[in-house]
Amino acid sequence: MNDEQYTIHHIEHISSRSFEEVITDFETLVGNVENGTFEKLSAAANNEEDFSKRVREHEGKSGFMQFLLVDHGQWLPHVGINGKKARMYTIGNPLIAQTMLKYDIRVGLNVPVRLFIYENSNDNTVRLAYDLPSSLMSRLKNEEVTTAAKKLDAKLGDLCENVANAFKRQN
Repeated sequence: MNDEQYTIHHIEHISSRSFEEVITDFETLVGNVENGTFEKLSAAANNEEDFSKRVREHEGKSGFMQFLLVDHGQWLPHVGINGKKARMYTIGNPLIAQTMLKYDIRVGLNVPVRLFIYENSNDNTVRLAYDLPSSLMSRLKNEEVTTAAKKLDAKLGDLCENVANAFKRQN
């Protein structure tokens, strides 16, 4: 057994907008490959160029795709916890992930990334929370991974900042 400890940098973008507005805008900016869509996309690709093309067709304006949604607010009332609005998303893009995975396969533990959007009842704000990808990758001690992960940090931060502050829709 290998037991390591390292420091994680946790980020929360704070919005005064409603939970519903934040969720709507977030889901507008992120593509969706749930329910077997990604597996079908991957299986249908003939080569790297075809795979990249298919991925680009499914990514949202943010460059990310939603792989999984867990709506905690939906199931919590069944165990006696009412009035909570919280969703955990797993988002990413294999074209971004490969920029790190090619240097160390262990990156796969932390990509795609998890993002938690929740209503904070203490101050009536909505929070977009995540662990900074580069801090999650820091234990690998690989400069190439860290450099690529910092680009992911910036992209994820931009997405959350845009959603928290009501991005301007470009229709």
